[in-house]
Amino acid sequence: MSSISTTDTTVATGAHTDEAAALIGGARERIDALDDRIIGLVQERMAVSAVIQEARITSGGRRVNLSRETAVLGHYRDALGKPGTALAMTLLELCRGRV
Repeated sequence: MSSISTTDTTVATGAHTDEAAALIGGARERIDALDDRIIGLVQERMAVSAVIQEARITSGGRRVNLSRETAVLGHYRDALGKPGTALAMTLLELCRGRV
């Protein structure tokens, strides 16, 4: 038998039944795994962006390519709506810093 009581499980998940609490618990585990993958992908994107910036600067270019950033913003907005734009802005800031 689990050391967590039914009441503890339902309170922790906000569920009102054991079945719902189990479903929520499993879904939260999946979300945590997805978040770990997303963080890993963002870190990978940051590394690739650093390579691009270094190549651009070394060749005499600017650190930021605004037309490319506009395309990225549009891509996220088209896929995710207005919140996608905010997400893209955050990603761009993580990858290139503040402009």
